[in-house]
Amino acid sequence: MNNDWNVRLYDSKLRFVSEFGKAVVSLLHPKAGEKILDLGCGTGDLSFEISKSGALVVGIDLSNSMIQEARVKYPNLQFKVENGEEFRTEEKFDAVFSNAALHWMKRASNVIESVWLALKPGGRFVAEFGGKGNVELVIKGLEYALNEFGITAAERNPWYYPSIGEYASLLEKQGFRVTYAHHFDRPTPLEDGERGLDHWINAFAGHFLHGLNDSERLHVIQMVKETTRSHLFRDGQWFADYKRLRIVAVKN
Repeated sequence: MNNDWNVRLYDSKLRFVSEFGKAVVSLLHPKAGEKILDLGCGTGDLSFEISKSGALVVGIDLSNSMIQEARVKYPNLQFKVENGEEFRTEEKFDAVFSNAALHWMKRASNVIESVWLALKPGGRFVAEFGGKGNVELVIKGLEYALNEFGITAAERNPWYYPSIGEYASLLEKQGFRVTYAHHFDRPTPLEDGERGLDHWINAFAGHFLHGLNDSERLHVIQMVKETTRSHLFRDGQWFADYKRLRIVAVKN
C-alpha cells in the first residue's frame, strides 16, 4: 500500500474518494454505541462521517502522513498507523469498514484474516474498492508510455482488482458469509479540468513512474493523456474509468 502520500493534493483535488464513500457508510448502517474499525481511513473524513451516528470509531492506515492529518482534522477520534495486511487488535469490533483501500493490499487473504480476527461473532465487514477492470484504460496508457523507457508496467502495478467470485471465495474460505456483492461501472470526474488526470496519476500511480526525472514523468503523463483522451475526456473534464466492488460479509 502507498505509504508516501501528498496529503494536500489528496484532500484538495481528490475529494471524490470520501464523497463517493458516503454511500458505503450508508451500506454500513452504523449505530450509536457500536465499535467500528475504519481500515485504510486516509485523512479521516469517513471515520468522522461514521462517528456522526454515535458509533465509536478507530481509524487505521499505513501512511504516517495520512494519520497525522487525520489527527489534526478530527482530534476527538482515534487514529493509528497499522498495516492492513497484518494488523491485530486487542478489542473486538462490531464492524470493519473500508473504502478505496483494499485494492492497495495485494495479500488479500492476510487482510481478510486480520478483519476476521478483529470482528466480534456476528460482526460485519463492509467495503468498497477497485474491482476487476478498474482504471483499465489508464493502466493500458501507462503500459504504452513506459514501454518507451524500457519499463514493464505490469511489474510496477501496485493494485489488486478482483472479481466478485474471486473476492467472495476468499471471504468464504475464511468463514465469512457474503450477504451482498456488487461490481459496477462508476466513471469518476476528476477536478481541475485539463490537469485532472495529472493529479490522479501523481497521487495514485507514482509506483509506475519511480526512477523517472521530472521531464520524463511529464512526458509519460502526456502520453497517457494522448492515448486515453478520446475515451476519458469530455466537456472539458477528465474521468477515471472506475469499476468498483462493494461487499458486505458477516462473521458467522
